[in-house]
Amino acid sequence: MSKLNIEQKSIELLFTERKPKFLIPDYQRPYAWGEDECQTLWDDIFTFAIPDGDATKFDSDSDEYFLGPIVTFKNKNGELEIIDGQQRLTTLMLLLRAFYSKFGYMMGKDEVKTAERLAKCLWQTDEVGNPDKEKLKIDSEVATDDDKTEFLEILRTGEASKEMNSRYAKNYRFFQDKIEEFLKKYVQYFIYLPLRIMNNCILLPIEAESQETALRIFSTLNDRGLPLSDSDIFKAQLYKYYSDNGAHDGFIERWKKLDELCGEIFHSSSGVPMDELFTRYMYFLRAKSGIRTSTTEALRSFYEENNYAILKNTETFDNLEKLANFWNDVSNQDTDVFSDRVLRKLFVLNYAPNGMWCYLVSVYFMQNKDENGKLDDERFYCFLDRITAFIWAYAVTNPGVNALRTPAFSEMINIVNDKDVLFADYLFDYDSTKKFIENFKYYNNRPITKSMLAWWAFKNPSQKLMSITNVYEIEHIYPKKRQEVQGGLSSDEYLEMLGNKSILEKRINIRASDYRLSDKKRYYDGYENNRGRKQGTEIAELKEIADENSDFTEKNVLDRNNVIINSFMSYLGEMGLVK
Repeated sequence: MSKLNIEQKSIELLFTERKPKFLIPDYQRPYAWGEDECQTLWDDIFTFAIPDGDATKFDSDSDEYFLGPIVTFKNKNGELEIIDGQQRLTTLMLLLRAFYSKFGYMMGKDEVKTAERLAKCLWQTDEVGNPDKEKLKIDSEVATDDDKTEFLEILRTGEASKEMNSRYAKNYRFFQDKIEEFLKKYVQYFIYLPLRIMNNCILLPIEAESQETALRIFSTLNDRGLPLSDSDIFKAQLYKYYSDNGAHDGFIERWKKLDELCGEIFHSSSGVPMDELFTRYMYFLRAKSGIRTSTTEALRSFYEENNYAILKNTETFDNLEKLANFWNDVSNQDTDVFSDRVLRKLFVLNYAPNGMWCYLVSVYFMQNKDENGKLDDERFYCFLDRITAFIWAYAVTNPGVNALRTPAFSEMINIVNDKDVLFADYLFDYDSTKKFIENFKYYNNRPITKSMLAWWAFKNPSQKLMSITNVYEIEHIYPKKRQEVQGGLSSDEYLEMLGNKSILEKRINIRASDYRLSDKKRYYDGYENNRGRKQGTEIAELKEIADENSDFTEKNVLDRNNVIINSFMSYLGEMGLVK
């Protein structure tokens, strides 16, 4: 069982203990507090220490103000690495330094004693207890924080010139101004505020025995800010590797660009965008290692194997950049990189019933890219075509993303061994698969419903590529409302058939939802009003249906349903996926 040292302490007691200095490690995020957070902290502390503007109402023996936990662990250099509490600790240091600078100009006996106590919070002390102003009580190694030197310089000198524009400098000047205002208004109480901050503001230091334990505690305790992501930890390992090779400056710039790029292209429901990039690369590495097991280890566990050996390799970061650039081209639908037919396939895959296609495509790209990071168009198109057919059919016959892992992982290994992706061990029986597809309930809340409709929209040779950023909803061509009022279909079940559904732009779906086909035509085609031209749908088939029919009846629903299902079964056969 992990051992923890937990005991609430006043700011002064925590900061003046002759323990190792605090270290904000390289994998932490840059300092993020601004004036709003500093104002809140100042207001809270002032209201606590000078209640109702009257210092005499404060009970120094019993009044306490809890500022929150500080989670640390002692690293191999004996420093206390801060896992949680970085923002509070940094801001408190700036506040105490601002007070120390003001008290340094005061010569009264009590003021001198207060200044001495503040100094012991800011600097490490020798065995006699004297502060050594060459050794700060805190240090920062945050790899992506260009301003950390300003923070340390402010703590050393007590000065933040107007030329300093970092958050550290702005917040330090903010506290200086607040202290000046306080001194002018409450000169008789001035000495009490810093004393009560040091004596009666309480922190809960939690010292874990390892980084892993500290991170777990942080994830459990913290519900305000973002916990450290896996990629933050990976960044630290990469930073150390590049620093050891004299290239840390170049790495920091590259990491920032990569982080920004991931933020634009990955929208993970859990974790952070950069974690998604590491995940997609992990599947390539797993395949290269021949790992077929359907259970995937946690991202951090995978990369930390053998003391993060994967990250201590120049090729790794180069590959991550190439993989991110590839997905950026996909996200931007770059016509200089991909042909129209490939982009059409990628558009459809964007509506896949699960995210496994992203990992298959990532592995394919990493294995087959040329020296310029490009893929052979013909081979890539065929690959996308086959995985679309397989994933769609498998989602109906074997629901759930976990079921797809087994065939997907096997094909990933085939990819890295330069074998064709055939899903040879997982071919579909024609009759049973067709029954599954015919009997499946295509409710709107089932991902495969929109998947099938996106695929069907692009089976139309007249369908043009659409923007991947557009929002599409599911349109009932024969409206639900019409069925409620008129009951034109002999069964309500026909409403939910594929034959009665299509993807449609959200902006049009809202307006066209309850109309007869003859009325919907103007929305599908577009129309003029007193505010100008309202653009119609880009779904070619819907325009054709409206142009060729005056109404959409039960026969239309059933006929179209049969065409879609038979076409999909033919598609499976064309892709060689039927036994």
